Amino acid sequence: MEFNPANNVVKLCLQGMAMEEQGKHAEAHGLFLQAWNEATDDFEKFTAAHYVARHQSNAADKLNWHETTLQYALRVNDNTVNSAFPSIYSNIAKCYEALGDLANAKKHYELEASATDNISDNGPFYHGTRADLQVGDLLTAGRLSNYHADVIMNHIYFTAQANGAGFAAALAKGNGRERVYIVEPTGNFENDPNVTDKKFPGNPTRSYRTKDPLKIVGEIEEWVRLSDEDLQKFREKLAQSKGEIIN
Repeated sequence: MEFNPANNVVKLCLQGMAMEEQGKHAEAHGLFLQAWNEATDDFEKFTAAHYVARHQSNAADKLNWHETTLQYALRVNDNTVNSAFPSIYSNIAKCYEALGDLANAKKHYELEASATDNISDNGPFYHGTRADLQVGDLLTAGRLSNYHADVIMNHIYFTAQANGAGFAAALAKGNGRERVYIVEPTGNFENDPNVTDKKFPGNPTRSYRTKDPLKIVGEIEEWVRLSDEDLQKFREKLAQSKGEIIN
């Protein structure tokens, strides 16, 4: 399964988040319910339920939706959702606490503590850039960010989604052609905190970072490319972004 920003359920959730930012909570709730009603697979149900849950007005209804979120996350049970489990268990525990069920609250706080962020993703992994590199070359941290001037990156970033790497290549600085390399981590890596459990729960883009080098083992030529119009919209959003990179 590959996260797709063009997916209709994802688009509805993004629209709902935009309404939330504008303080239009009734409109946001309506969009999230629409996303839930249009969801057809476990990942879409998991995503929509996550947002519907936070618009419930009482602990019992919140609990029902958080447990629904958990139900579908367990069905998905892969690296797109695994990092969401601690927060799901925490939300369920808080609902039980509010309802006076301290035994179930304790149980779910313990589940939260045990849901450690162990990454088991075996790839293959990709890195998008405009640099002209060769098989065997090492990609290392300590370079300037592609998205924020004067920021030295303490990590090197990569993804298990070829289309995501292609998107990164399209946004990368430089005049070279877009390149997507197949890479192998040479050390430990972690979920990219810039996207994990941010707008969307879990790590739907399977994005990671490491302080150790990435070894180039190949290159791909085919991936889904965004239109020039869509790329320009993303560049404008990046230019206007006031958020800081967690690096």
